[in-house]
Amino acid sequence: MSYRKQTIFDYCNLILFLFLSQQVIAADKINQPFEVGAVAAPDYYGALAAQEILKKGGNAADSAVATAFALAVTYPEAGNIGGGGFMTLWMEGKPYFIDYRETAPAAATKDMYLDENQDVIENLSLYSHKASGVPGTVAGMWAIHQRFGQLPWSAVLAPAIRFANEGFYVEQQLELRYQEVLKDAPINGNFKQYFSGLQTGNLFKQPELGQVLIRIAEQGPNGFYKGETAKLIASQMAENDGLITESDLANYQSNWREPLIANWKGMQIVTAPPPSSGGIGLIQLLLMKQNLENEFKGVVVNSPKYVHLLAEIEKRVFADRSEYMGDPDFVAVPVSQLIDPTYLLNRAKQVDPQTISVTENVQPGLSNSREKLQTTHFSIVDKWGNAASNTYTLNGWFGSAVVVKGTGIILNNEMDDFSSKPGIANQFGVVGKDANAIAPNKRPLSSMTPTIFTKDNQVVMVIGTPGGSRIFTSIFQVVANVYDNGMSLKDAVYAPRYHHQLLPKNLIFIERFQNKLSEQFKSQLEKMGYDFYQQDFSGDIQAIQVIDNVPQAVSDIRGRGKSMVIQ
Repeated sequence: MSYRKQTIFDYCNLILFLFLSQQVIAADKINQPFEVGAVAAPDYYGALAAQEILKKGGNAADSAVATAFALAVTYPEAGNIGGGGFMTLWMEGKPYFIDYRETAPAAATKDMYLDENQDVIENLSLYSHKASGVPGTVAGMWAIHQRFGQLPWSAVLAPAIRFANEGFYVEQQLELRYQEVLKDAPINGNFKQYFSGLQTGNLFKQPELGQVLIRIAEQGPNGFYKGETAKLIASQMAENDGLITESDLANYQSNWREPLIANWKGMQIVTAPPPSSGGIGLIQLLLMKQNLENEFKGVVVNSPKYVHLLAEIEKRVFADRSEYMGDPDFVAVPVSQLIDPTYLLNRAKQVDPQTISVTENVQPGLSNSREKLQTTHFSIVDKWGNAASNTYTLNGWFGSAVVVKGTGIILNNEMDDFSSKPGIANQFGVVGKDANAIAPNKRPLSSMTPTIFTKDNQVVMVIGTPGGSRIFTSIFQVVANVYDNGMSLKDAVYAPRYHHQLLPKNLIFIERFQNKLSEQFKSQLEKMGYDFYQQDFSGDIQAIQVIDNVPQAVSDIRGRGKSMVIQ
């Protein structure tokens, strides 16, 4: 059946569905949890896609799938069908988590990025055809829609197809990120050919990507993992010393996993399990801060002492991260021990409120600089009280900068999230060990932390962000600002954020827009022994808070996001 005929068929089914569903909604209106739906998305077009689907009667899952595909078109630096990620869902009062992270190709080896001297080959895991893992986004979105979707599959693909074929207007931030990649990365191939039209104010069309999306709309995941699209990906890989084959694509599977759930301040934290380190990290941070309540009492938010206390907590989380965490299908991650309240109480007791703990003495707690920032996140709730928190990525801005000819698909450089050489910090400062070593079909460790907070079995917050190793520390600070420090969600998201990750030693990451940090602030921390590194980007929080059954959505000022409350 052609896409046009399929669309007409689906439209008729949609009209019937809407008529029947309105009868159910009218009868059940008194039990409707929320007055409205809401979305916080990283760009205007992603928010439009969510709005369109919610207004058609779709639920949070439908809307999330539509937003993910739309961002593959309009947020090409991180939105994707050539990458992967995680989604945490709350559907009909129950928590769910899907892992559609990329996997290492079957031909991948532990030492594939090392030269004959066992040194890491510069840029091979970042900007080459060997840098890409097998993409998971299409499989993940299909699995979510098959399990929870209310609208037809073609209906949720429609906004993305329209944006690809009819175009979208380029915002300045997107052009700047494109120029950044051209300047900093050793670009080979056709990246510039495909994306030179990313100029502020231009109407940018991607007809080849539109055709790929139509194949996915008509054929489901087979429109990506088999047939014409798969052949084009595998052929380009074979021609350029890449590893992904048609077999790798055909064999890819997303995984439903049990989400991590922890109690905190009368709420439940529903968040990402391994292969994310973020969910464990977020729980550890929140519970350790709670254990240090007396130390935080009376301390001004984001004062030097407050930042020092955050750093002391964070360095212990990163010590555990480097030692224990990896793909749970390959290594045993001691999840229950790492989030055990007694364990975290003992870890909190090690914090020195006055001086910096000696870095070499901060060891993983159960025994014996910087990760890529360029990911994206969106949060959605529907009027029935369902929620979706989705974080997905190409890893770097525009991933490996490899575009598959004939498709417009940008491929990820997710292989760099493995430990190219266990025990040695990668280009971005994060140390990994054998738990995160490369192996065929293995998923690299991630910090992505799509999270939902519930209370009395209802959603009270949906939150997430890009930011590499800063992801869970950013979410932690926003959540603490709301529930510990009494800020509105907007003030909490807009507030400055700080980051420390054990290594580099005694280094506090600060945001570039914080140029007005007082000399007194810096001086007090420098006297304690801290150094500073000014970063360009510290997350792009997309959050929804529900107060008295009314969702409030906020997009971070650090990005180009758009939030909507949808009637």
